[in-house]
Amino acid sequence: MDRNFARALALVLKSEGGWSDNPADPGGATMKGATLANFRRYVKADAGKADLREISDEQVATVYRRFYWDAVAGAELPGGVDYAVFDFAVNSGPGRAAKYLQAAVGAVQDGRIGPATLSAVGARPSGAVIDDLCDARLAFLRRLPTWPVFGKGWSDRVRSVRSQALLMSAVPSSDPRGPQHPPGPSTAPGSTPSPAPAGAPIAPPVVRLPFWAALLQILKSIFARSST
Repeated sequence: MDRNFARALALVLKSEGGWSDNPADPGGATMKGATLANFRRYVKADAGKADLREISDEQVATVYRRFYWDAVAGAELPGGVDYAVFDFAVNSGPGRAAKYLQAAVGAVQDGRIGPATLSAVGARPSGAVIDDLCDARLAFLRRLPTWPVFGKGWSDRVRSVRSQALLMSAVPSSDPRGPQHPPGPSTAPGSTPSPAPAGAPIAPPVVRLPFWAALLQILKSIFARSST
């Protein structure tokens, strides 16, 4: 869901950290997880490493939304699943994350999340999709030659993603129509009753007499009967 983007990005950035230029990392130089290649693609075409190190929060959000979140249809995925796929995409590429999601739900693995994949995702409990995706992701990472270098960090990351994604999946999505009230004659306190249907008979108003006026009417009726 698109409302989860800000939260998902904040969680991803905790894992990505700040500046990194590890020669063993195939992604090359990164700042807050944004690679130099993506920074050049979406922000500044002629940027160098010095520019990347000065990337603003707004520019970071632009890179992550356009290259990762939108690429995996984050706005269309259920809560929790969106974050799990998004983090996988940041760590291992949008195409791979999409294919692993498709494998988890039995969809065609073409790397493009469209209506068929979204339907398959919606047909399964989100918690089950998250668990299967995280299991497959960790198995993939274990097969990489760089596992001895980055394995512990990756393992901790996937464990955290699973935990946070499951929490997010437990939050019910809000109904865009707003609160719905069951039909019936009663109305909630403070609400405005619905108007009567056209043509429906209108009951005459009930006239309530004050106490003393009502008592006088009773006494008059009694005396009238006794005099006859």
